[in-house]
Amino acid sequence: MFFGILFTILWASGAVSVKFGLLSAPPLIMGTIRFLLAGSLLLVYIYLFRKGKYRMPQKHEWKPLILLGLFNTSLYLGCGFWALKTVSSGFFNLAVVINPFLVAILSSVFMNRFIQKKEWIGMLISAIGLVIATYPFLQDGHSTLNGIILLLIGMISMAIGSVYFQKQKLQLPSLVINAWQVLFGGIILIIPSMLLELDEPVVFDMNLILYLVWSVLGVSIFAMILWFYLLKQDAVKANIWLFLTPIAGYLLASILLGEKITIYDAIASLFVFTGLYLSGNLRLNKLPKPPLEKKVEA
Repeated sequence: MFFGILFTILWASGAVSVKFGLLSAPPLIMGTIRFLLAGSLLLVYIYLFRKGKYRMPQKHEWKPLILLGLFNTSLYLGCGFWALKTVSSGFFNLAVVINPFLVAILSSVFMNRFIQKKEWIGMLISAIGLVIATYPFLQDGHSTLNGIILLLIGMISMAIGSVYFQKQKLQLPSLVINAWQVLFGGIILIIPSMLLELDEPVVFDMNLILYLVWSVLGVSIFAMILWFYLLKQDAVKANIWLFLTPIAGYLLASILLGEKITIYDAIASLFVFTGLYLSGNLRLNKLPKPPLEKKVEA
């Protein structure tokens, strides 16, 4: 239980830490630095400290790894970081957990997966919850609407990456796949960040340094190690800890950022979790069907 709680807190802190980083750097430049650092450190660990345990990707595996970097890192987290300029970190964590629904829809289109009635009901209820959660934001102005659209684009990209990953069936350990996709995601973001944010100031102050240290070491590396450990112990319980990150996210955002937890947040969370439970994505006491391997943030 201790490791599950620790993972939930670390994973939820990812969006919160971005808020601190945004005080000192624009989102794409900030993300590029983070992904290049995280990917490089993970590869050093894999191929130097664990030398001989993991193989290098083969020729036919490089293209899928680059595309996974594009979908799961560059687009998903790049748009997510940009969205966090105007949406709360609590809402970000809540929105991300409905990713299984987007994966189900895309799987039905590209892999002929049948969507059950209970899944449609769960999607509808969770969608109502997100509409409730976005209502206060839409009252705050046009910039927040842009943030919600960016977040939606990022979530769709992550779902595409998940379906693509399932179709490719890469014969590589999850740790290796994650390391390469994060590095490639950072490389892909170099040009967009230079084109869009070259004139924006980057201040290497304590906010940016703490963000990089925490997000790279705490979230990208340590939380990932915990995630794989939890998956090996019990995949069902591991996913429950993942779905609990919005609750931890709201609490951390309230404590560290002063974000208010409103009645809209509480009602929206209730709808989202109810939808997840009714659809079968959130299981409390029975073994689920083998899930799509989720590409979690680095």
